[in-house]
Amino acid sequence: MDRKDFLKKGLLGTAILATSGVAAKLIENNISELDNLKILGFNHLPPEDSKIMENKILYKSNSRGSADHGWLKSKHTFSFANYYNPERMHFGVLRVLNDDFVAPGMGFGTHPHDNMEIISIPLEGDLEHKDSMGNSTIIKNGDIQVMSAGTGIQHSEFNNSKNNPVKFLQIWLFPNKRNVQPRYDQLSLLKEDSLGQFQQILSPDPTDAGVWIHQDAWFHIAQIEPGKELKYTLKKAGNGIYSFLLNGTIRIDDIELSERDALGVWDTKELNYSAITSSQVLVMEVPMILE
Repeated sequence: MDRKDFLKKGLLGTAILATSGVAAKLIENNISELDNLKILGFNHLPPEDSKIMENKILYKSNSRGSADHGWLKSKHTFSFANYYNPERMHFGVLRVLNDDFVAPGMGFGTHPHDNMEIISIPLEGDLEHKDSMGNSTIIKNGDIQVMSAGTGIQHSEFNNSKNNPVKFLQIWLFPNKRNVQPRYDQLSLLKEDSLGQFQQILSPDPTDAGVWIHQDAWFHIAQIEPGKELKYTLKKAGNGIYSFLLNGTIRIDDIELSERDALGVWDTKELNYSAITSSQVLVMEVPMILE
């Protein structure tokens, strides 16, 4: 695949404003609107401990951008807020992968989004959600939440516990349809459905398993025990796979990953996952170009 295929014109739309519930501290976002993305070779900057191969890129966990606002601690895989790297902008249509820690009683105040598919996956604790569509709910570990921002929404996310932190993944994908009617969905997943197999948690089909979004993307979670193997076969030709290891130690084909490492692969039809220790992996199949 030509390297230019990784990069496509696109705008982020409205900036995200993050505030604490008590201090109302504002986190400036210096990349609220991206110019047409420049061709700079790969759209990932490999640090010394990362490795670019013919059709793969390995992201070590310690290569991610960091933010520490006291109440919010975040690791950014791609450029976000005050972490900006013009060569680490996205993997295909996967634009944001934030690994967030929110202190008790704190959270993100009301802020706008448009034309982005936004997915939240709580890993620990409960997150209180409110939005301009009238939704008011709690998302918990084992849930997945999705918002199609479309023509524009406003929402807030708070840790409603006074004692326990919240850890969750915040994921953004460029949509394949712009200016759609905003929508919200939330689903509780059965953990046993991911034991020893790929549990589908997101797709482009409203009638299929998991939540759905406006993009030809499929997300799966798998819990793999030591010595066991799973094979993932891509759903759509031309897509790539971004695998994010939530915990454990795993080998994807011939590459070993530790906790919070990730591997992006393109120009492939399938991948083999073998667990070295008990491991949980999030597999995100996404288009490599924005059409």
